[in-house]
Amino acid sequence: MALTTMPPPPLGQAAPDFALTGTDGRTHTLGDVSGPSGTVIMVICNHCPYVVGVIERVVADIETLQAEGFGAAAIMPNDTDAYPADSFENMGLFARRHGFTFPYLIDPTQAVARALGAVCTPEFYGLDAGGAIRYAGRLDAGGRDPGYQGPRELVAAMRRIAQTGDGPAEQHPSMGCSIKWRA
Repeated sequence: MALTTMPPPPLGQAAPDFALTGTDGRTHTLGDVSGPSGTVIMVICNHCPYVVGVIERVVADIETLQAEGFGAAAIMPNDTDAYPADSFENMGLFARRHGFTFPYLIDPTQAVARALGAVCTPEFYGLDAGGAIRYAGRLDAGGRDPGYQGPRELVAAMRRIAQTGDGPAEQHPSMGCSIKWRA
């Protein structure tokens, strides 16, 4: 496990469109997963201890945001040959075990993760209703502590984006395991 912190966010740029297969067997595009209030795109995987530590908070926060008109999708970019714990089959098991209410998509070419500038799992991107990236950072200050009860940074950022069109002035980078890039 290599601990990585993501670089400064690409705020204001359009999020990359995609057509990725979900664990539900369907192909999903950015338009399919977008919500009228905005959209959260998460870069996660199954085996990262940082993802495992926050996944219950992720699911709860996304359910909160979905009730407010936000769309969401999680994207898994890791090299599944080198990291079989992140296989498509295991993605489906992970999504069911944690009760995902959003599509969990595989990025087999890693093109979407590269276009986002992603470097670690987990990373969170908040898009405005027009698809521009307004937030890039962490879920919250709890790190991988599954018992964290503090402020919901991603939820607050998405609400601000919906209300003002801009993300928060102060955004904290995500921290986690490096993306497992293909050679």
